[in-house]
Amino acid sequence: MTSPSRRDLANAIRFLTADVVQQASSGHPGTAMGMADIAEVLWNGFLKHNPANPKWSNRDRFVQSNGHGSMLIYSLLHLSGYDLTVQDLRDHRKLHSKTPGHPELGITDGVETTTGPLGQGFANAVGMAFAERKLAAEFNRDGFPIVDHFTYVFVGDGCLMEGVAQEAASLAGSLGLNKLIAVYDDNNISIDGEVGAWFADDTAARFRALGWNVVADVDGHDSAAIASAFAAAQRSQDKPTLICCKTIIGFGSPNKQGKEEVHGSPLGVEEVALTRKNLGWDHPAFFVPAEILQGWNALAKGAAAENHWNELFAGYSKRYPELAAEFSRRNAGELPKEFDAVVAAEAARILGSDPAKQPLRKGSNRVATRLIETMPEVVGGSADVSVSTLAWTSASRSITKNDFTGNFVHYGVREFGMSAMMNGMAAHGGLLPYGSCYLVFSDYSRNAVRLASLMGLRAVFLYTHDSIGVGEDGPTHQPCEQMLALRAIPGMSLWRPGSELEALVAWEAAFKRKGPTAIVAARQEGAVFAHEPGHLAGIHKGGYVLRQSAGGKPDIVLVGTGSELAQILAAGEQLEQQGKSVRLVSIPNGNLFAAQDRAYQDEVLAFGTPAVFVEAASPLYWYQFLKGPGTVIGVDRFGESATGPELYRLLNITAERVVAEANGLLG
Repeated sequence: MTSPSRRDLANAIRFLTADVVQQASSGHPGTAMGMADIAEVLWNGFLKHNPANPKWSNRDRFVQSNGHGSMLIYSLLHLSGYDLTVQDLRDHRKLHSKTPGHPELGITDGVETTTGPLGQGFANAVGMAFAERKLAAEFNRDGFPIVDHFTYVFVGDGCLMEGVAQEAASLAGSLGLNKLIAVYDDNNISIDGEVGAWFADDTAARFRALGWNVVADVDGHDSAAIASAFAAAQRSQDKPTLICCKTIIGFGSPNKQGKEEVHGSPLGVEEVALTRKNLGWDHPAFFVPAEILQGWNALAKGAAAENHWNELFAGYSKRYPELAAEFSRRNAGELPKEFDAVVAAEAARILGSDPAKQPLRKGSNRVATRLIETMPEVVGGSADVSVSTLAWTSASRSITKNDFTGNFVHYGVREFGMSAMMNGMAAHGGLLPYGSCYLVFSDYSRNAVRLASLMGLRAVFLYTHDSIGVGEDGPTHQPCEQMLALRAIPGMSLWRPGSELEALVAWEAAFKRKGPTAIVAARQEGAVFAHEPGHLAGIHKGGYVLRQSAGGKPDIVLVGTGSELAQILAAGEQLEQQGKSVRLVSIPNGNLFAAQDRAYQDEVLAFGTPAVFVEAASPLYWYQFLKGPGTVIGVDRFGESATGPELYRLLNITAERVVAEANGLLG
């Protein structure tokens, strides 16, 4: 039996793609058909992976950033032996299938991250390569390279047009992530046609200027040239590599290759038949001959690679048992054994101390520092505002190109790139990232935050400068609608702590949660009040009764978050002086409080009792919690350049307003 040629192996991708997309009557065949030769060389000649164990920690990572061409990765997974059947391929783009329209983490074994929003997969890959370098610096010892793998990412023109890719590429070059290898599918086509009129960059020169090694002008349909490019990329010692491959989108389609119409539409029945004839693929739809399947099957090679690593790790465990145990703990996503004891000690410290006036970001920094000291997996960072956001702690040490033993990334002014890289770190495993910027600039990065939630990644987004309290910097820097938008992301958990104890619970919950968390810590000072030990249980539920002047059902309920606890505390005192029974409620996490059962919500909010909610942000979120007569005091206009206190008075976010609204409700 004649062994199949490399072109035969690549054609299996092309025809699985053409047949599946044709049956689905939707999809993107062009990318998979155009990059099939590149993918075949990578997966059969260079990629280290084990289809029988997609979670093997030392596998190479493969990311298809141009995720619209998802039949490429689905074909690769099926052919190489992952748990993805022909029927799974035929279910492409159907409800609850293992082959959704774009690759999604957690649905398909072998998919490393969710891609489709262009450029973000590239940035995720930068985060993965960062994680490999960081973990290698921590755990590898002479003779025991237990963390030693490459990250490969396929990108298209669209990915490289997106600003997030530029942000991440710049930082990858600055950090010298030499085990990152990107392949640019230079096919000159996007949905609107030939890209030369709107994407005339000299991409190779741009990446060289960013500090990348570039292998340019590779024929993306010449297997020998492709293999030579990958070999050169693997030899890079101090730079990431971009391989620029000239390809023909929809390769093999006689009438549609090289045209935009093959980008996002089925070829058509007649054109699929013509493509079969053109490429000499004399096989029925969805059928791949046994010899070609055997040429692709990576199970034996993958098992051998993992077994070799297992032997290495066994020796490592004998030589360095504590390091091996720590490595295993972190890859399992488990917290240190002492974590809960540290949290309890911090809670006791706060409860036993006299309350003090302080910026809420300072209280957040204090408790985060104590937790981070016990968690070597935590990697912090900031988009150039580490001092302002207090993301930098006394436990922080900078990571630089020549020293990855630290735990803090200086991302520069790259909010989007930072957030997308954090997603890559979290998806890689072994690290728990947090990153910070001003709340108003969360808008730059919100799509990455959204994807963190879609993927269920444990990442912490720290935002400060949370309201009109920012003051003199004016409305460009004063958030209004940002918390509303973040809270609206399905699966998000947003904390806006109003005290150091609430901040402690926020960080504890964030580090324990299997999903993303936003912590919004105000720049301005918070209210001064004493907590009771019983508050802890309520804080963990997202909302609780902070104080009530008398037993029984109150006359009025005042609800606040963050720094606006000061307004409801002051208003409560005034109303009590008027003879009213007042309940004060803090809801530091509306997402979490909304997830509690109705009985708990009704108990806290005294169902049917008039209520006034106060938050210096868009009021729209809080109406869902009104259980009777009530109103929401918030900010529904842009601020101005003035001091924070002046703006609170100007926009009438005051205790006096709370009292007036309460009395109005009480008649």
